[in-house]
Amino acid sequence: MSSNPSGGIKPKHQRLVLIIVALVALVGAGLLAAYALSNQASYFYVPADLVKAPPEQGRAIRLGGMVEKGSLKTRSDGITIDFIVGDGKARVPVRYTGITPDLFVEASGVVAEGRMEGQTFVADNLLAKHDENYVPRQMGDMTPEQAKQVVAETQ
Repeated sequence: MSSNPSGGIKPKHQRLVLIIVALVALVGAGLLAAYALSNQASYFYVPADLVKAPPEQGRAIRLGGMVEKGSLKTRSDGITIDFIVGDGKARVPVRYTGITPDLFVEASGVVAEGRMEGQTFVADNLLAKHDENYVPRQMGDMTPEQAKQVVAETQ
């Protein structure tokens, strides 16, 4: 005879079934999220890696390196630029259409988000990098004491 007079599942077994169902749902959600992210992931390459083992054409990637001196050219439309990103081992030509970040200059670091089209990297977005000595343009002419005062006033 069953100790459960209603003839259903014992409460102890109900909890066990609920825990198993919750774990299966959690694992399923995790696998689904991982699959979705793998399709949207944007892998990071330096020029040497990109030249050695290029990704398939049109795949979203990030290219990081230094903008080579003398390589920055603006096309006749005024908003498309061509430049070369290098890492000391390889060079990759880049094309970007849009407004460049304020810190984007030759001989500076850049991370470009985009895709390969033939031998050219077509960037959709540029992220300019600066060194640890960066000072905002508005504070460039200030003495260290004036800069400290401005910082103190903004806190």
